[in-house]
This record gives sequence, C-alpha cells and structure tokens, in this order.
Amino acid sequence: MKKREGLSDSQCTGQRLRNRLKLAVIATAEREVQKHEMQISPHVMTALADLTFKYAEELAKDVELFAHHAGRKSVMVDDVLLAAHRNEDVVAKLRAFARSLTKSKEHQPEKKRKRAPNKEPDACA
Repeated sequence: MKKREGLSDSQCTGQRLRNRLKLAVIATAEREVQKHEMQISPHVMTALADLTFKYAEELAKDVELFAHHAGRKSVMVDDVLLAAHRNEDVVAKLRAFARSLTKSKEHQPEKKRKRAPNKEPDACA
C-alpha cells in the first residue's frame, strides 16, 4: 500500500485510527441491532461512528490537558478517571479494569524488553 500523497505520518495514522474505530462502532451497532431485532439506517451508523470518534478526540485532549496540568508528559489512570467522572458506570468499569491490569502485572515476572527492529510505517489505505 502506498501512503496518500500530501498526508503526513500523523495524518495517515489519524485516518487509519478513524477508519478502524468506524468499523468497530458499526460492527458493535450491527450486533446490538440483531440482538434486539431492530433496524438501523446505514446513515445513522455512520453518524454514530463519526460522533464516537469526535468524542474520543475530545476525551483524549482532556486527558492530555489533565496530565499537563499535573506537570507530567505521560497520561496516568487517574487522568482518564477524572475525564470520565461524569459517568459513574464508566468510572466504575475503568477502575475495575485498572485494578485487573495492576493484578496481572504483579503476577508476571519482569522481562527484559527486546529492541524492536526498525520498520517502515504502515501505509494509508
């Protein structure tokens, strides 16, 4: 695959992420539609996928700002929890997920990282 002309690597990556999220949202919507024996317009699914991506972009900006405000360059779990504070169910699930990650790391022996070979970035579709 060739990289689209005129797109930077970050634009290419952003487009790839947008496309993957769109496919995931549409697949999830289709499963829910079948489970509840409903119908949904393809235009509505596309709009839902676009709104989901825009929400994710805003959430990422908020999380990054929280980390920056705390004087860090890296995002921590607390930044994500703070960004999600308006939805108690999401916060509860995120906390449970964070705990499960912590527990799984405690049980794994520490491994040395191998240096990844230099790869050319994936090309945009």
